[in-house]
Amino acid sequence: MASADIRLKRRAQFLRVASKGAKAPMPGLVLQSLKRDDVLPARLGFTVTKKVGNAVIRNRTKRRLREAARLLLRDEAFRGEPLSGVDLVLIGRDGTRSRPFPALIDDLRRALRRTGTVTSGRGSSS
Repeated sequence: MASADIRLKRRAQFLRVASKGAKAPMPGLVLQSLKRDDVLPARLGFTVTKKVGNAVIRNRTKRRLREAARLLLRDEAFRGEPLSGVDLVLIGRDGTRSRPFPALIDDLRRALRRTGTVTSGRGSSS
């Protein structure tokens, strides 16, 4: 993502989202979402555990997650309504690396709906 203020970087930020937020496991990723009391742009964090593989594999997995989030959240901008007031953590899984990219984007779209981050009318284009 472009700016440092729209990224979650500190462990405490990730832990806050994990403990207080909604969770949506999907075949290609796990999404944790925590609503904030502001209208600032959505903040994103990405993580992949060492169980998934070595550093090269984990970084490749994070790159796929970042690109899926970029395409879904920034380019489509949910049909002119940018996502705001929420912290999102995308967790890579074993299947993230081999999942077809359109399916990975669909997993993210469904996870956003499941956590209540977006309504079914927003972000429904394919």
